[in-house]
Amino acid sequence: MSTDIFKTTIKVAHQQLDARLLVPQSPIPGILFVHGWGGSQRFDLKRAHTIAGMGCICMTFDLAGHNASDQERQKVSREQNFQDICAAFDTLASHPMVDANSIAIVGHSYGAYLACLLSEFRAVRWLSLLAPALYPDEDWLAPKDQLKRSLLQDYRLQSHTPQDNRALHACSKFTGDVMLFEAEHDELIPRQTLLTYRQAFSQANSLTHRVLKESNHALDEKVAQRNYSVLLYRWIQEMIIGARIGHLPKDIA
Repeated sequence: MSTDIFKTTIKVAHQQLDARLLVPQSPIPGILFVHGWGGSQRFDLKRAHTIAGMGCICMTFDLAGHNASDQERQKVSREQNFQDICAAFDTLASHPMVDANSIAIVGHSYGAYLACLLSEFRAVRWLSLLAPALYPDEDWLAPKDQLKRSLLQDYRLQSHTPQDNRALHACSKFTGDVMLFEAEHDELIPRQTLLTYRQAFSQANSLTHRVLKESNHALDEKVAQRNYSVLLYRWIQEMIIGARIGHLPKDIA
């Protein structure tokens, strides 16, 4: 890894010490966190803080209509939230220290669904999907809160292909690395949905599927949150930090 060297001084009592400041020229991987429907960035803030300490630049944000009044949330559509995640990704990618070709998205439920859609339009290298939701393409512009839950549940219990769903179509074209997290006692996302996503990632460089034992969709139990965090950190270290180390000179790596 190449570095820039800057001359500087360190002031101590009665003198100045000659010093050199070494700054890496190589940009740093970026990670965008996308929360679920009705949630907020608070869901991932602690994890983002920990991962930032591993050497990544992390961004959390609130989707439009979230972390706000119920009245605002009732009006927002999937199209609006898709534009939100596009703007968030572009903001992160434009940071001068971020490697625009080394960006991961960590999404939960609705946020994971949006992340898959985004991967077709932006240079996403890694996808971590926690209990990814799946929606039919119809009513894309309608307020998301007006979609009937009973119909959504029936849709998710069925098997679908990339030919009949935009999100799955994006997954079928994704060539990066994927981590799928399944909540063992998920009351909203049936196992069939996870299997549908898994089958769609036919061109992924790697795919890891982990079941979070004794966990529900929201990871309400502390043990479920801890297990998810530990597995996510390990995957981040292996995939993202590992890729960065792989670019180091052999005598360093």
